[in-house]
Amino acid sequence: MERLIAKNPTARHNYTIMSTFEAGIVLSGTEIKSIRNGRVNLKDTYVNIKNGEAFIYGMHISPYEFGNIFNKDPLRNRKLLLHRKEINKLSGQMKEKSISLVPICLYFQGGKVKLEIGIGKGKKLYDKREDMAKKDAQRKMERALKGNF
Repeated sequence: MERLIAKNPTARHNYTIMSTFEAGIVLSGTEIKSIRNGRVNLKDTYVNIKNGEAFIYGMHISPYEFGNIFNKDPLRNRKLLLHRKEINKLSGQMKEKSISLVPICLYFQGGKVKLEIGIGKGKKLYDKREDMAKKDAQRKMERALKGNF
């Protein structure tokens, strides 16, 4: 059973997501408690591969209120848990096709925190406008079918 914690609001707006991966995250105890309270932000985050390991940068986890000396830096880089084959595949694609690894959402799965990572290609401004026009047309069509103008 999955329970959504946080979503990256700009992921699908700024990138065309081609495929997704699921990764675990290395966290401390106070960070988990803060995440359970929903105090996490994925807005300006990105994933990078460095020395054969995947890391997430810019993920803000607010300090736990009762954590005192055990709290960690809210913006520290956190290691992602992926299989070696997945890391090799992702790093190869990043070098070849000029793609980005974008965190899409953070959720609980069986008591563990998981991160959904998307392989994305940046959208141009006209692509964003086209997507917005399609969504707007879809909304108008649904309203017309309901009878609410």
